[in-house]
Amino acid sequence: MLQLKDIKSVYFVGVGGIGMSALARFFKYEGLHVAGYDRVATVLTRELEHEGIDIHYEDDITQVALNYHDRESTLVVYTPAIPETHKELTYFRAKNFDVRKRAAVLGLISKGMNGVCVAGTHGKTTISSMTAHLYKQSSVGCSAFLGGIVNNYKTNFLHDKQSRYVVLEADEFDRSFLHLHPHLALISAMDADHLDIYGDAEQVNEAFLEFIERIESGGVLLYKAGLPIEDVNDEIELFSYSIEEAADFSAFNIRLVNGLYHFDMKSPFGTIKGFKMGVPGLVNVENAVGAIGLALLGGVEAHEIKAALPTFEGIRRRFQYRIKSDNLVFIDDYAHHPEEIRATLKSVKAMYPDKKITTIFQPHLYTRTRDFATGFAEALDACERVLLMDIYPAREVPIEGVDAELIKKYIKQAEVQVVKRDELFETLIKGKCEVILTLGAGDIDKEVPLLEEKLREFISNY
Repeated sequence: MLQLKDIKSVYFVGVGGIGMSALARFFKYEGLHVAGYDRVATVLTRELEHEGIDIHYEDDITQVALNYHDRESTLVVYTPAIPETHKELTYFRAKNFDVRKRAAVLGLISKGMNGVCVAGTHGKTTISSMTAHLYKQSSVGCSAFLGGIVNNYKTNFLHDKQSRYVVLEADEFDRSFLHLHPHLALISAMDADHLDIYGDAEQVNEAFLEFIERIESGGVLLYKAGLPIEDVNDEIELFSYSIEEAADFSAFNIRLVNGLYHFDMKSPFGTIKGFKMGVPGLVNVENAVGAIGLALLGGVEAHEIKAALPTFEGIRRRFQYRIKSDNLVFIDDYAHHPEEIRATLKSVKAMYPDKKITTIFQPHLYTRTRDFATGFAEALDACERVLLMDIYPAREVPIEGVDAELIKKYIKQAEVQVVKRDELFETLIKGKCEVILTLGAGDIDKEVPLLEEKLREFISNY
């Protein structure tokens, strides 16, 4: 196995993934040769190419430059989303290259640092990004590998050679987070998800308990109040956080001021008043309480946090306003699990209680749709109108009887239609449009700028 000091070239099989691209940026920053393959060109892959990372879009080993064929100095990194039959991956394995999963490489890089690891079946990208921002804007500083593009920095990777802290999004998919070495850890949610990997909710819980066991002796776990966390490692400290119930870190006096929340907070460090959000949504107040807790526990001063929090500009595709006018509000969000959809809609309804909400949702994965069809329907029923797109398959093959119609069948109150991609805009404007949400983790993001353009033209003709 190669050591970090021996690596001169790094080749990524699936470089366009959000986690993979952060690693690619790290190695490029370190001055190594970096290249990779991805299935399709995206905004993110184009950004990587602009940063000097060579990418091609065909599974063809002849397109891999010669300097990546030296197994004595080349590390090959792949994502679990890549099929085992992939020709390039098969080639590197057959030639006995050092081939590692993304999570193993992240664990290798972060080992020996003060890992601030944010886990949870939802909320982890926002909390880890907020946490990184709070550390970055303080005297403590941090590096960070994040699961979203932070608007403040236009990247998912932050580098700070002076800081021992590294903020990491700890992904439960494929049990990836079990490669990490947390010093401080946060768990935001332990809902059943990725049942194609885990089988059932009990196995999901077991994986999170294993993650807790990986926290260093003398380290800290911060968890959302109410999670089934007990009888864990007695060599670590435990703290809870919440905005709805008693907890070690808890928000109170929450109020909406000009579309953004202000709040005060009780903590083991005393009561701290005067926090102001820079991003909308009640769900983000809870995310902020978790991020503030991690920052305080890592030595960031309260006055530094109060100054930094309102400057956090959010994450690409996380409660992101595309249009905000008197005539129309258009928000784009990555929510792809029933609990995420429920939280997003709760936030939107709190902000626009008298407006009709239309949600465009693209289900992500056949297995997730099969396992949570009723949950999706119940969450989506909180809005007045639902437009369902076809399922985004990602790594999966179709499952008989599993499609968008399955979700539609369980929706009881909302007006609902299954809509083809090329009919989306025309169908949308046939109804009353006041607040529009686009939700999903697939390629719905390709439709968002097109919808924005057409909607701006549409409302200009009101």
